[in-house]
Amino acid sequence: MKAYVVGGAVRDALLQRPVNDRDWVVVGATPEDMLAAGYTPVGKDFPVFLHPQTHEEYALARTERKTAPGYHGFVFHAAPDVTLEQDLQRRDLTINAIARAEDGSLIDPCGGQRDLAAQVLRHVSAAFAEDPVRILRLARFAARFPDFSVAPETLALMRQMVDAGEVDALVPERVWQELATGLMEVRPSRMLEVLRDCGALARLLPEVDRLWGVPQRAEFHPEVDTGAHLLLVLDQAAHLQAPLATRFAALCHDLGKGTTPPEEWPRHIAHEARSERLTRELCSRLKPPSECSELALVVAREHTHIHQAATFGAAAVLRLLERCDAFRRPERFELALLACEADARGRLGLEHADYPSAPLLRQALQAGLDVNTAQVAAEAQARGAKGPQIGDAIHMARANAVAMAI
Repeated sequence: MKAYVVGGAVRDALLQRPVNDRDWVVVGATPEDMLAAGYTPVGKDFPVFLHPQTHEEYALARTERKTAPGYHGFVFHAAPDVTLEQDLQRRDLTINAIARAEDGSLIDPCGGQRDLAAQVLRHVSAAFAEDPVRILRLARFAARFPDFSVAPETLALMRQMVDAGEVDALVPERVWQELATGLMEVRPSRMLEVLRDCGALARLLPEVDRLWGVPQRAEFHPEVDTGAHLLLVLDQAAHLQAPLATRFAALCHDLGKGTTPPEEWPRHIAHEARSERLTRELCSRLKPPSECSELALVVAREHTHIHQAATFGAAAVLRLLERCDAFRRPERFELALLACEADARGRLGLEHADYPSAPLLRQALQAGLDVNTAQVAAEAQARGAKGPQIGDAIHMARANAVAMAI
């Protein structure tokens, strides 16, 4: 029985990147051997065990065979006679198919070290085509390693998979899982570029794919193309170290521009309402966490107004804050401002521009939050106010506070 470190831990060590988790492959063992050695079984589909001390995952070397369409249709074979090389051959990319023995030596039958040096994402074998999740995984690896290119033969294989309808078998929850991971990488734009290059974006996120080829007014968007703008916005959100909810809101903020009639180009009148509707439909399909969907809807609907806030009077600023539910949820509103800042800076030549709307709206919000609403309500009740009249009194108190703040 021999154990080898495999996959991402080996890859990241060779790239001199931090190694957070280690996965192990065990050769020459049975499940009974692992149990006798004190390992705890955790695998559902194939034998995986937790080390009794380190709690790292140890999987028995295995092969797999495609038996049905989609990514669930596999039969796994794990036995003592499965070799390490056979296990590595079933992996997705060559850079993830390197193993390290206990003595530090590397086992690299698929040329992973070569592709690491050349900065290439390349599939291990034709078996890549059997699992459509691998398209999403490769795309998010492109976002993690933005200097890596996709091997031409791998991109061609991915296109064949899309044409064969393999990605149509992916359940929305799995699409969201991979999408969310890719959005949190260093350059999320690369994920969309790869998905678009192979045709998968049009199948998985047609609302997003429609943005390419749609022009915008050059005086506001020097990059002109709405798809190009989206890529810049996502990378700005990553540069701002925004959380997932903000990055997802950035992804969805301009979806409505993809449905603007061409005769209206390059203007996009009322695209915000269309963006909100399309975002709602996208969220219904992908089922992201509520904090992601709720923020995305606010940003889709209000991002233009947030951009224009510096030109508003106090009453309009207050209405904007109330529509965003900022007084009840100031933390969410802060994330909305971050998404809008990424949108404003996601334009050619404006990457480092100031964003005056953010400090102004923060100041206005704080002034409104500083109003003692309980005291205002009590004073209104003392004057005989009831129900909506008390709400009106609080609104007026906040309006006065906002007017003084800005």
